[in-house]
Amino acid sequence: MAINPRNRGPLRTLSVLVLLILGLYGLLGAVSTWGTAQRTPKLGLDLEGGTQLILAPKVVGNQQISEGQVQKAVDIIRARVDGSGVAEAEVTTQSTNIVISLPGTPDKATIASLQKSSQLRMRATLVEASGAPTPLPTTSGQPTAPPTKKPTGTVTGIPKATGTPTGKATTAPRSGFPTALAAATTPAPTSTVASTTTAKPAAPTGTAKPKDPSDLAWVTPELEKTFTALNCADPKSVEAIVDDPAKPMVTCSSDGQVKYILGPAEVFGTEIKNATSGQKQTQSGSTGEYEVRLDFNAAGTKSFCDLTSRIVSLPSPRNQGAIVLDNRVISNPVPQAALCAGNASITGNFTAASSKVLADQLKFGALPLSFGLLTQDDISPTLGGDQLRYGLLAGAIGLLLVVAYSLFQYRALGLVTVSSLVIAALLTYGIVTLFGWSYGFRLTMAGVTGLIVSIGITADSFIIYFERVRDEVRDGRALKAAVETGWARARRTILISDAVNFLAAIVLYALAASNVRGFAFTLMLTTLVDVVVVFLFTHPLLSILANTRFFGEGHKWSGLDPKRLGARTVTYAGRGRVTIAARRA
Repeated sequence: MAINPRNRGPLRTLSVLVLLILGLYGLLGAVSTWGTAQRTPKLGLDLEGGTQLILAPKVVGNQQISEGQVQKAVDIIRARVDGSGVAEAEVTTQSTNIVISLPGTPDKATIASLQKSSQLRMRATLVEASGAPTPLPTTSGQPTAPPTKKPTGTVTGIPKATGTPTGKATTAPRSGFPTALAAATTPAPTSTVASTTTAKPAAPTGTAKPKDPSDLAWVTPELEKTFTALNCADPKSVEAIVDDPAKPMVTCSSDGQVKYILGPAEVFGTEIKNATSGQKQTQSGSTGEYEVRLDFNAAGTKSFCDLTSRIVSLPSPRNQGAIVLDNRVISNPVPQAALCAGNASITGNFTAASSKVLADQLKFGALPLSFGLLTQDDISPTLGGDQLRYGLLAGAIGLLLVVAYSLFQYRALGLVTVSSLVIAALLTYGIVTLFGWSYGFRLTMAGVTGLIVSIGITADSFIIYFERVRDEVRDGRALKAAVETGWARARRTILISDAVNFLAAIVLYALAASNVRGFAFTLMLTTLVDVVVVFLFTHPLLSILANTRFFGEGHKWSGLDPKRLGARTVTYAGRGRVTIAARRA
């Protein structure tokens, strides 16, 4: 059967919509089968429940905690939560404690990333040894040891990688971003001690004033005693590490295999302008290794330049610049030249997820206080399944009322409204579900309310279009012409109406907080879906129906019967005169 030439254009438009729906649900099926997505929308705290974390600040001595410090910590933790892709979370205060309510069940990495201070500092390495509490060998008051291959710091919670021995690390320029640091990660036997072979005499009583942060005069007998006693395998010993930026510190690598004496802090996390993550790039392409890229401000650029310029010519291990995060050395790389471009990269055994977590922590800033996990409890949904069922029932009742009105007012033409609402529902469901997978979007009761309100907005667009077509029929036009003329008049009104709704939703989303933003988001989404459905489905479908006998000839049940609509008739009255009269049913 040949296709009516008048229907070819509308059919092409409908085929675009069909491909869009197939692509949407094909992607959803793929990421739910082979990926981590689920085939239903994710629900928020009020509908599903989740986990509540209470973080308590760690007070050192007589430290006083101010309200401003707690509020700053809340802002940083909220930014970390949003940056990790967890939507509809709640961050509040309880005295000096911080209460974090997360939907669902967060993994250990997410919990750890929220409570870490993320206080990043860069220090010069003075002495390096095995993490066990072995004595520090001395010769004439100088800390010495045979040169050995040694591990550098690794990222917390990530297995140690193997790579280039320290002192032989190479740096390769990346496209648009010079590599600043190259980490050496060759493991060493635990029974050996790695230190410098040409060290300056240590000050026996701390009377000699150090010349710079790399001077071994910082290594006092008291510091040696602390270093010797430190056991990186003992959690209590590691917990007692004190990080005073103005003084040298004794600390461990993040994997506990190596311990260090480090000079005073020279580069601080507050001097980081931006931090991003991704695969390391070279001139020949991606290496597949993940890194965290740092951009320093002016002060950080100078400090980093001074640090790398000084240590580049020192013997091992003093040619290493330790990157200390939350009192642990996460990397101890060897720069091959002075790095003064204002950027750097931290490499190690990162994954895509762990590199993003670290980049977000550094980008959003360090917490003004250190926090510990006080309690972790499961919380039940505040509204629960009953309220969700009631909300869906209300939506179903509203939908049925819209369908009943459309069928009563527009008769068979009302079926176009019903089919358009079905298409809109298919698109909205697929998009909301995919957003839950890709952006962590969770549907709350406020969001469900936004979806219910959208039924009226979508129906309003159909009513505008249908009434414009019926007006053209009343003016005596044939249905085919009335559909096109009515569409030309209706589409501008529809676009203006949807634009007003969309702008109102944007303002509400920008100014509101908590669950109200869920309502605004679903309102924005369904407004865009309404435009897609009207342009790609409702208008093409009505154009095709206008070429059928049932609608084109104005059957009394079509909803476009000229007699029922009171269409005007034009009669020739002679002598060049015509009369126009309205038909009566």
